[in-house]
Amino acid sequence: MKLITKLVAIVASVMVLASAMTGASAANERYGKQKVVYHINYNGGEDDKAYRGALRNVQNHINAVGKDNMEIKIVLHGNGVDLLKDAKTNEKLQMDVTSLKSQSVVFNVCNNTLVGRNIDYNKDLFEVFEDEIVPSGVAELSRLQQMGYTYIKP
Repeated sequence: MKLITKLVAIVASVMVLASAMTGASAANERYGKQKVVYHINYNGGEDDKAYRGALRNVQNHINAVGKDNMEIKIVLHGNGVDLLKDAKTNEKLQMDVTSLKSQSVVFNVCNNTLVGRNIDYNKDLFEVFEDEIVPSGVAELSRLQQMGYTYIKP
């Protein structure tokens, strides 16, 4: 009787695993490879809720398509730069940003905003490096769309 119970458990486990693999394969076939630019230029609101929601959208997108099938950039300008400013003190935002970066998501920050608002990316923003600074956020959005990136504003 124990042998039958173990066999049933093994068969059930194999079926669940096969189903999960088929689901992932079906998602890859459905969505294929994607290049996407997310545009954030708004305030995060109370507890950075809007920022966290936007980053959750990005993570859900990765979950659906698969990180190996995605090329994602997040362009921040205007009030959107505050996402990385707030992340200096908001541990939840830090975890969201770090997690997305570990999945090859690139955060691009507008230099016009940095200069206009006197923001030092080394001191004032969370984990921003020189190669992530773009001359103009809006021009970068246009450039990426010309390169075939799909535009999303969460």
